[in-house]
Amino acid sequence: MNISIIIPTYNEADYIRELLNYLQEFADSSVVEILVVDGQSNDNTPDKVQEAGFKCTVSPKKGRAAQMNIGARQAIGDIFYFVHADSYPPKSYAKDIVRKVKNGAESGCYRYSFNSDKWLLKVNSWFTRFDRLMCRGGDQTLFIKRHVFEELGGFKNYAIMEDFDLIKKLRERGTFHIIPKEAVVSARKYEENSYLKVNFINLIIFLMFYFGASESTMLHAYKNLITGTKFG
Repeated sequence: MNISIIIPTYNEADYIRELLNYLQEFADSSVVEILVVDGQSNDNTPDKVQEAGFKCTVSPKKGRAAQMNIGARQAIGDIFYFVHADSYPPKSYAKDIVRKVKNGAESGCYRYSFNSDKWLLKVNSWFTRFDRLMCRGGDQTLFIKRHVFEELGGFKNYAIMEDFDLIKKLRERGTFHIIPKEAVVSARKYEENSYLKVNFINLIIFLMFYFGASESTMLHAYKNLITGTKFG
């Protein structure tokens, strides 16, 4: 089984090299490539990626969904592993994914914790052990077998909630598994805003998604409510 790691980026010049080196250090022979797809950053993210010795494609369209779909089309692996630029999977990630797929998983993710000791963020993290759509999200990383990704048409061309849309479809197949280990996620969004504000906004956007709000409505609400968005 071959794993292609796909990382969407936007203005991650200060952080991306550390993540790439981490993923490479703890990869094993199952990891055949690490691909970065940049969303037209206005810092020098692509340069930092290439200086570190990795491949970087600049997407003609901004947005994580478009970027990850481009990465999937370029990838050679039979398992896609989507990792956000501010998420660090466990050091055992390659072995974990291969083991889960061999045991019947078509897709799955980790739980997560934050790189912060604040107890309120620990509360957030605790809920990710539960198999509920509201407890999921792209920050937990996502592995998926290539043929399943292609059967489902990849990520829907959303600028927001693209991960929930795909995970919803994957959970309906009954072969989505949560690995009982934690990816470590940056707390910077909470630091730039506040714990209560971010959680309130996340709840509002999830409810909008759940009840069928349009992408443009959700995006407008999110961009106007939160600081430090990654939509360009």
